[in-house]
Order: sequence, then C-alpha cells, then structure tokens
Amino acid sequence: MKKITVIMPVYNTPEFLLESVQSVIDQTYSHFELLIINDGSNNICTDLIEQLAQKDDRIHPVHIQENQGVGHARNQGIENASGEYIYLIDSDDYLPPQTLELLVQEAEGHLIISGPTAQYTAKEESMEAVADSIQTHLSIEKAFSNKSALNRLIQLDFIKKNKIQFSETVKCYSDLAFIVGIISHLDSPNIAFVEGAIYYQRVRNDPISNPSLTQSNPFKKSVDFLTTYLELKELNKSNEVIQQFLDYYLLLHYNKNHHILYENNEIWLLLVKAAHVLGTSTKQQMNSFVRAQWRSIKNSNRKKYIYQVKSELMLKDLKRALSGRTKFKTFLYKKLFTRLPLKEKTIVFESFLGKNYSDSPKNLYEYMIKNNPDYRFIWIFNEKRSIPGKAKQIKRFSLSYYYYLATAKYWVSNSRMPLHLNKREGNIYLQTWHGTPLKKLVFDMNEVFSANPNYKEHFYKQSRRWDYLISANQYSSEIFKRAFKFDKTMLEFGYPRNDSLHSEVKDKQAMKIKQKLNIPLDKKVILYAPTWRDDDFYAPGKYKFKLKLDLEEMKRKLGDEYVILLRMHYFIADHIETSGVDDFAFNLSKYDDIADLYLISDILITDYSSVFFDFANLQRPILFYTYDMEKYRDTLRGFYIDMEEEVPGPLLKTTEEIISSIINIKQTEEEYKEKYAQFYEKFCSWEKGHATEKIVKTVFKD
Repeated sequence: MKKITVIMPVYNTPEFLLESVQSVIDQTYSHFELLIINDGSNNICTDLIEQLAQKDDRIHPVHIQENQGVGHARNQGIENASGEYIYLIDSDDYLPPQTLELLVQEAEGHLIISGPTAQYTAKEESMEAVADSIQTHLSIEKAFSNKSALNRLIQLDFIKKNKIQFSETVKCYSDLAFIVGIISHLDSPNIAFVEGAIYYQRVRNDPISNPSLTQSNPFKKSVDFLTTYLELKELNKSNEVIQQFLDYYLLLHYNKNHHILYENNEIWLLLVKAAHVLGTSTKQQMNSFVRAQWRSIKNSNRKKYIYQVKSELMLKDLKRALSGRTKFKTFLYKKLFTRLPLKEKTIVFESFLGKNYSDSPKNLYEYMIKNNPDYRFIWIFNEKRSIPGKAKQIKRFSLSYYYYLATAKYWVSNSRMPLHLNKREGNIYLQTWHGTPLKKLVFDMNEVFSANPNYKEHFYKQSRRWDYLISANQYSSEIFKRAFKFDKTMLEFGYPRNDSLHSEVKDKQAMKIKQKLNIPLDKKVILYAPTWRDDDFYAPGKYKFKLKLDLEEMKRKLGDEYVILLRMHYFIADHIETSGVDDFAFNLSKYDDIADLYLISDILITDYSSVFFDFANLQRPILFYTYDMEKYRDTLRGFYIDMEEEVPGPLLKTTEEIISSIINIKQTEEEYKEKYAQFYEKFCSWEKGHATEKIVKTVFKD
C-alpha cells in the first residue's frame, strides 16, 4: 500500500481549517500522513492546529516562527515528507472522500496522477468524487493546462532527486517554478489524469479583509507573475518546451490583465523586459491588436501603448454596448453622461431599490420641498407614484435613470446603488441606511448564506461611494464603522423616518392613516412585521417566506377587540394568503411607509427585524415571535445583542403564546417596564424629532 504525504500550508485560516482537515481525515484511502505546515500563524490558528494533531496520529504539525509564504511552507513539507507520493492541499479547500483513493488506484507506473479542480463557496452534499474515465500518458500541454500544483499525486523521489522546489521569492505564482521544474525533468509524459478525482477550491466570500492568494491585489499578482516568468525564462534558455510553456501563460495573464498593467511603473518595466524575451511563435498567435501592443512595449513607447489599449477597450465596450439595451445605457452613462457638468442643486432620491416612496429619503424630500425649494428633485421608482411636490419621477434603469445619476450632484438612498454606477468626483452620496442592526452585518459575518456569494466584495465596493451615513444611536455608529469599514462622516442625529414618531400631532395623523386604509376605528391594531431568512430564496434577489402565525386562531380569540396588519420584508416575493380572515388580517406588505403603520399600531409582533428599534420610540408593547431563533442566531446571521437579556418584550414560540400575551398585554407591559426603559435609553435617546432638519443643514450646505 503506497503511503502518501499530504502537505497543507496554513496561515491564519482558523475559520476554514477544521473543514479542510476533516476532508482529509475522512478520505476512504487512509494510508497517509498529513503535514500541517504552520507558516507563522497567530495563536488562535496555532492552538487549533495542535488540537487537531492530538485527535489523529496521522497529523504532524511543522511550525515556522515567521510567515515566509506558501512556497517556503510547501518546500518545508517536501523536506519533511516520508511518503512515496506527495499531495498538496490548501487550508481553505475541500476534498470529497474518494479523491485520494481514485488517484492512488492509477499510481502504478506513473510519476504524476492528476485530477480536476472546481470552485466552491460553501460545502454542499453534491460535492463528491466519482469513478470516471482515466486518461494516461498525456501530452505536456494537456497535463499542465492548469499550472497549479494542487490535486496531483507526485512521486517524492522524483522531486527530491531533481531538487524541484516552489519559488520562495514571490507569494503569488510560486507554483509556476515547481511545475516548470517538473516539466524540465520529464523524459516522457508519464502522467495520468483521473476525471472523477475532484478537488474543490474555496472562493472566499471576504476577499477584502481575508483574501486568498488568488484574490490578492491584481498589481501585486502581476509583479509576482512577471518576476517569476523572467527568472524561469533565463534559467531555461535552452529548453524550447518550457520557453513555449512560459510564453503561453504570459499571454494568458496579459490578455486577462492588460487593461490595468500600464497604470503601474514597476509592472511596465517588467513588461518591457518580458517583451525582449517573448518567443516569436507566441507573437504569431496574437491578434493584430495585441501584436501591436507588444511592439510598443518592446520599444518602451508607453504613451503609444496606453493609446492602443484604451482604443481596444473602447471598441470592446462599444461592441458590448450594441449587444443589449441595458448595456448600451451603461455605455452612455460611463462614456458620455458622466462627462457632462454636474447639476449643483439636483438631488436624486431612491428608497428600497425604487419599490417605495418611504423611509428616510421620503422625510428628507418632504422637508426640502418646503424649506429648500430652489433645489431640483428627482425620484427613482419602478412604477409611477402619487407624491407631493414637483419632483421628476424616473423609471429605474431607464435612460433618464442613468442620465440623472450621472449629472446630479447629490444621491440620497437607503440601500445600495448598482455596482456599475461609477460615482464621479464632486458627487455627494448620502446613505440613510434602513435600521438599527440586530443581525450581524457584512464584515461581521463569518459566512454568507444569502443567494449572492460575492456579497461582501460587492458591498465593499458599493459602500466606498458613501460620503455620509446616518446613525440612530451610538451602538449603530460603532457597528457601522466596523461592519461597513466606513471611515467618512457619520450623521448621529437619529433617523429622519422616526421624526413622525415624536410629532406633537402623531395621534391626529394616526387617525387619518386609519381612515385612509379602512382600518376599523373601534378596533386596536396589531402589527406583524417579520424579517426575511437569508437561506430562503428561489434565486439571487428572490426570497420566500411562509407565514407561521395561525391567523384563523388569532381571529377567533382576538377578533372582537383587534385587527392585525401584515407587513413582510421587501425582499420577500411570496403573496401572503389572507382569504377567510380578510376582515381581521390586512396585508399591507406593499404599503409604502412602515412609519405610518407604527403610528396606528398598539402592539408590534416581530422577530429579528430591526423594526422594533424604531417602534420602541412610541414606547408601546412589543412581542417577539422567535420560533426559529436558535437556527437564525447560531447558523444564519448571529446577533449583536443578547435577545433573552436585552429586548423589551417576551420571546414567544407559538401562536398560542402570542395570543395569551396579547390577552394579558397589561401584565406583559408591567413585567418588561424596567427593561423597556433601559432599551429606550440605549437605542432611542438620540431620537428627538429633529433628525431631518439637522441632516439637511449638514449635507446640503449651499
């Protein structure tokens, strides 16, 4: 039985390490040693490595005091290996149980046995290795079409005899020197490829604060690649196979990155050197655009090169623009509209991605049409609305949408703007946000269970545009700075949307709202406003929700005194069924402004939605329907506060408990009186009813 040495370099990946190590331990082929090369990790990661080693005697830690890079760590693994074959795995990746066994089965007579790699963001049950076709005696080109050293069984004697090593001078592309070393010593293509022996490479969902090497800064990656390319070209001058191999990967790297390479002086100098050693046969494979660019590089004519690249990119952009209506609008936005003068006193408002006329943008707008009439106001909607004032309404993603976002000096929104909008110099973006956070946000989340695995990266790019961010309390300010990585101006005045909750005429306003909505004036009002669940989605951006309250039972026991308003989160796509109880339950999920519903409600039922922070401004009873709290708190998002200890109302699991608490609401209020006072002081004490005025005077100074 052939012994395998599995080499796993580790540098500060405790959040992934356990899953990765476990995938090795669970292999159906068990005759291996696992060398965990601790490349100068912190104490948390080091302690975890030691704990893992104590649980399985096949695990052997090798500790390096200072971080020296993955190339050095892998070389240390090779030096300490005792198996017949080595196998490399990164500490955030995953092996299906049969991968090693499928590779070992084809080891006889082969120096190298490889398998395919695939990407993943989170482990799924379908990620299994399967018995599949075997290809043997591959050509060099096919065997190393993937220049990575991962998912390859390689004979250790062959590596040591030929002193093949990973590069230790670069952090990225250290594999390239190792693969070139293998190719240079192969007498024949003594290689097998096992289609079913798959290896899963993790795509980290936080490439901003915790990137993998493949997610590193593209300039740094290009410097490392070009440095390695030049070194290997010089070392292998007489080997035509390797020369062509290196040139092939240079061209791949160039085609993928040439739109940024000219921006960096160090890269430009390396490119010029590369142009002088680039093989003739590779140049002949280039199209006319690329061939002309490389001539300019070789002649050190940077000005001409930049012109050539920008011209090529412009033609590509134009071709892309002509392929679809939305792409054409985006092209006009970037190439034409953003070059027009900014309209100094024009403000674009949007609430919840154009779905509502609501929230803090609405309050700011209604204040400004009375107090700042010299401004021009633009509202973005998905469909036309009846709103006060003379604002111009534009349809989201229409041509006007792109024109006004390109030319208006001010953007006001409570959610994120699309990634393809380039905020220009002089543009001011007021991000009002949409609530005090209970659930972990963005960079405070370890994993992302929503439909978009690129959530953190996209959020980071979108939030770099914010100039001002509104906060309702000190608690929120501290979280926003950390979770959003926000370091610009925090407006700590409370939410404009909550000003109406402190109005002297709020009771008169509530009566008008009840009449407008045909809510029985002789009934008390319960508002049910739950959040959405991150893992309940049909597709990116389409969420679902199944109502867990028994409305028929609630009507039977509470209907003489109460009605209930249903207000679902705007992400939730499902229609909520109220047939049979439609004189008791009113589905107001599409009603624009939830603040109006707060004013007319005597009791709030919620779960993990931030609505209870706002509703608490009214100091009215709040019940928490938390039937799935353990899953939501421990699996999906996690909470910033201890709900059992801090929220100003009972945590209830069933409809029966909800009904009982409402029947005995006075008793519930008395029981939570002291906790409610503490909660109000922490989360609502900034709210005085003047946030809108203070924010307008701060942001719109002219």
